[in-house]
Amino acid sequence: MTNSVLYEAPGPQAKRRSLVASAVVGLLLLAVVGWVLYTLGTQGQLTAEKWGPLLDPTNGTFTALWGLLGTGLLGTLTAAALAMAFSLVIGTLLAITRVVSAPWYRWLVVGVVELLRGIPVVIMVFFAFRVLPSVGLDLPPMWFLVIGLTAYNSVIIAEIVRAGILALPKGQSEAAYAIGLRRGQVLSSVLLPQAFRAMLPALISQLVVIVKDTSLGFIVAYVDVVREAQVIIQNLSNPIQTYVVVGAIFILINYALSRLATYTERRLSQGRKGKLGKVEAAEGAETARV
Repeated sequence: MTNSVLYEAPGPQAKRRSLVASAVVGLLLLAVVGWVLYTLGTQGQLTAEKWGPLLDPTNGTFTALWGLLGTGLLGTLTAAALAMAFSLVIGTLLAITRVVSAPWYRWLVVGVVELLRGIPVVIMVFFAFRVLPSVGLDLPPMWFLVIGLTAYNSVIIAEIVRAGILALPKGQSEAAYAIGLRRGQVLSSVLLPQAFRAMLPALISQLVVIVKDTSLGFIVAYVDVVREAQVIIQNLSNPIQTYVVVGAIFILINYALSRLATYTERRLSQGRKGKLGKVEAAEGAETARV
C-alpha cells in the first residue's frame, strides 16, 4: 500500500466525517424528492389519468401516442446520425488542415474555426433556415437542422482531434518519417488512430451534445421527438409526464452512446495488446532459434 502522491490517505476520523456528511446529504436529497412527489401528488400530477396514456398499454391512447413518439424518435435519430457523420468527417479534415497548413493561409482556417465556435448553435440552425432558401437552396427542414448542427459541431470536433494529434509525442511522427512514410501516411496510419483513441471520451461527449441539440428542430418545423411531445401535450395537457418520458428517452440514447464508447475503447485496447503479444512471441521465437 502506498500513499497517493497528490493527497494523503484519509484516516479513521476523516472517513467518519465523510460518512456522516454523505448520510446527511443523502437524507436531504431524499427529503427534497419526497417534497417534490408530495407537491405533485397534491396537484394531481401522479394520477393514472396523467400517466396512463404514456405507461399503460391498456390505455386507449397508448398505441397512438407511442406511434407519434416513435415517428419523432426516428426523426431525431436520423438528424443526429447525419450530423454526427458530417461533423466527424469535416471536423477531421479541418483538424488535419490546421495541423499541416502553411503560415500564409493558416489564419484563414483558424478564423473559420474560431468564428463558428463563437456562434451559438441555435443561430446556426436559424441562419441555415433563413439564408439558404434565399440563395436558391430550398431544402427539407431536416437538412437545415443537420447543416446548422454540422457547422457548429464540426469545428468543436476539429479542435478535439487537433488537441489529440498535438498531445502525441513527437517521436511518433519522427519515427514514421524515418522509415520513409509520407506526411499523409503519417497522419492516416500513425497520428490519427492514436489521436482518436486518446480523445474518444471527448468525442463521445460531443456526439451526445449533437443528440441533445436535435431538439432545436422546432426552429425549422422539423418533426422530431420533442415536436411530437408538444403535440401530445396540446391534446392531453400533461407536460410534466410527457417531458419526463422524453427526457428518459434522451438519457437512454446518450447512455447507449457512452457504453458504445467504452466497448470500442476496450476492443481497441485488447486488439493493441493482442498485436503486441504476437510481436513479443515472434521475437521470442526468433531469439530462441538464434
